[in-house]
Amino acid sequence: MIFENVKFITENKEFLEKVLLYIRIVEVIAEKNKLNIFPTYSQMDIGTIQEIEDMGIISSEADLTQLKAILKENYFRFISCVNFFLLNKNLYGELLDKLSNKKREIIQANIIKEDRPTFADFFAGAGGLSCGFTQAGYRVCFANDFEEVCVNTYKYNHPELSTNKVFKCDIRKIVDNIEDYITTPIDIVIGGPPCQGFSSANQQRIIDDPRNELYKYYIKAVSKILPKFVLMENVKGMLTVANQVVEDYAHIKVNRDGQTYSYVVAYRILNSVDFAVAQSRERLIFIAIRNDIAKDKNITPQDIFNEIEVNNKSNCHYVLRDALEAIKPLEAPRNKNMNDIDDETTGKKIDFNNFHGNENAYLRLINGNRDIPLLYNHKARYVNDINFEIYRLLNQGDDASDSKIKGIMPYENRLHCFKDKYYKLIADKPSRTITAHLRMDCHSHIHPYQIRAITPREAARCQSFPDDYLFLGAYLKTYMQIGNAVPCLMAKGIANVIKKYL
Repeated sequence: MIFENVKFITENKEFLEKVLLYIRIVEVIAEKNKLNIFPTYSQMDIGTIQEIEDMGIISSEADLTQLKAILKENYFRFISCVNFFLLNKNLYGELLDKLSNKKREIIQANIIKEDRPTFADFFAGAGGLSCGFTQAGYRVCFANDFEEVCVNTYKYNHPELSTNKVFKCDIRKIVDNIEDYITTPIDIVIGGPPCQGFSSANQQRIIDDPRNELYKYYIKAVSKILPKFVLMENVKGMLTVANQVVEDYAHIKVNRDGQTYSYVVAYRILNSVDFAVAQSRERLIFIAIRNDIAKDKNITPQDIFNEIEVNNKSNCHYVLRDALEAIKPLEAPRNKNMNDIDDETTGKKIDFNNFHGNENAYLRLINGNRDIPLLYNHKARYVNDINFEIYRLLNQGDDASDSKIKGIMPYENRLHCFKDKYYKLIADKPSRTITAHLRMDCHSHIHPYQIRAITPREAARCQSFPDDYLFLGAYLKTYMQIGNAVPCLMAKGIANVIKKYL
């Protein structure tokens, strides 16, 4: 369920965000077609009530009183939008399906009928890995993350998975009875457990460092689920302890139904740019294969990696310019507290797309050659006077050490630490790595042509998310969700190879 019945709502903020999302989508399409919603469509009838029931918001007309109390001034605005949609369904296609419990149930029922390999996604974040795997034809059966905003984004964008299978929880609290959460046989477990406690001197085992406790529980989850394959993703810095990870997988030995299961594992540094992503992003990837599958298929993890590299060798290499084409130009807000406020010149969380999302080869690739009618999360970030001047003066490829900003650079006395604090991206090269630090500031990712930082949507394009992948939550948290994600095309490229052996 994307919507909880109003009688049982425990968190008004989350509910309101989704209702306002529905309203905004309806309004944007109406505006594009020069049609007026208010007050023509404010009358309530049986069809209106049935539609709101199908969405999952009410179970009967009697619940409308509670709905009105929650929505307050937005109540009649919502009713008008529901009526407008019912009379103009031809304008919307599938745009509102993700916000209907009934439509989502149909999507889920159809997916289950298909013979797809299954996966479980731990530490799923906003769903980059899951997006790539579903694009490759897999079916997700379980997802979890600890960040509420990530869970909400995941639920919205993955209607193929029942929301009661997307958990906001700590893996440590569910791993011992994971069978209560995962009730479907799982072909592959995927995820990127946080691992902060790297020991460059290799004096301490990674699994024993308290900061890496979540990694320990990821291994435990694998030993309980016993999937055929495991994919684990992490930062390049984990390479110093990669052999310890290999040892930990080798120590998995589980006796079940008279058979002993174990894993063979290998690792490799992969760069997203080789998977046709318009971003240079190196990641350490581990692939583990269960012993019986490795034997039956006569395959090793090294073979899988070799095949991944061969399969993706002929991919086009895209650059930042490809990701920034066919999107509305924006100006940075110059007044504080404008980041979450829609504005014609600084952008909107949801706006009509003046383009189609298929204007170049890269956009056709990330959008599956679909026409994308709405533009999500394309909102410029506030910039103060000093930073505006720095952004203006820098040329592409310039950083904080450039002489043009000497004297106005706020961190000049600490340049040895902050050389990369400011950087203007180069249009004809892949984007530098998109990171979660963008939620703090975006000085490291200055737009190559416009005097502003890149928007969340532009960052998401660099991560190869489809243009209709909507990031929920407050503005700055969208950067965090995008920066922590695995590029979708990278995940898809890996998933396609593994799928051959399932």
